[in-house]
Amino acid sequence: MSSDILTITLNPAVDLATTAPQVVAGPKLRCTAPQVDPGGGGINVARAVRQLGGRATALVAIGGTTGARLLELLTVEGVPTVAFQGPGETRQSFSVTDEGNGAQFRFVTPGPDWGEGDVTRALGSVDQAAGDGTFVVLSGSQPPGVAKEFPARLARHVAGRGARLVVDTSGPALHALAAGPQAVDTLRMDDVEAEELAGRPLPDRADSAAFARSLAARGVARVVIVARGPDGSVMATAEESWHCAGAVVEVVSKVGAGDSFVGGYVLARARGDALESALQYGVAAASAACTTEATRLCDRALTEALVGECPVTRV
Repeated sequence: MSSDILTITLNPAVDLATTAPQVVAGPKLRCTAPQVDPGGGGINVARAVRQLGGRATALVAIGGTTGARLLELLTVEGVPTVAFQGPGETRQSFSVTDEGNGAQFRFVTPGPDWGEGDVTRALGSVDQAAGDGTFVVLSGSQPPGVAKEFPARLARHVAGRGARLVVDTSGPALHALAAGPQAVDTLRMDDVEAEELAGRPLPDRADSAAFARSLAARGVARVVIVARGPDGSVMATAEESWHCAGAVVEVVSKVGAGDSFVGGYVLARARGDALESALQYGVAAASAACTTEATRLCDRALTEALVGECPVTRV
């Protein structure tokens, strides 16, 4: 059965977060009981969609006992999941916050190596879960062994099924996508990634908008979004562009804001909202996420209250 929103996480993780009085080398660090959460970009987007009152199916590659634990966590959160067998053992990530100065130390493992057979199995799972009109979201890191051309390959794959692909990626995969016309509905990146791709600074929103329009005009994606941190986000098609300012909130943690943006944006698109409204809802969700600890993502009531505080203007 197909879903209106399908998120893809090829390299998920079980995330453990804890604190210690002080993080120093040498002695044993006596930590608090860990907070355990399902992790990975696509998983977090599906969690955000659920917290905003929508429904997204998380397509997840799993392996070993850690993979089984990941599925348990997703079940507890009420996120519909389609699991397929990935290679090796699902990875874990671990973070420790120093209670004395608030510094956070984050340890992220790479995940198991993939082969072509694993990629083929993933695409087959997408075929079963995506249908005409489905928004397919590819977010998060790629596992070792998956070619940088995978997002472009996936775009062609889902377009043949009438689905629409939203990509939030970086590094070599982003550069490969930008190399030529692609069957991508929406491409999102942050300001640092945009400047790296452009090969020049993009100091103000007009610069970001012009660069995003140039990518859309070349057919890289129908819609291109550049997140500018505290300055909100810029969105462009080949013909026009907009800026949406973030709401003024007390920032607790910026971690998870990007996934919350994508969740809000895709949920709004799936329910038929105009592009400008989808941008505004995504920015409001990102603003709401900044007020919570990283694992909590965005709150629905606060997101909806903040929509009016995220004005959209043409650039």
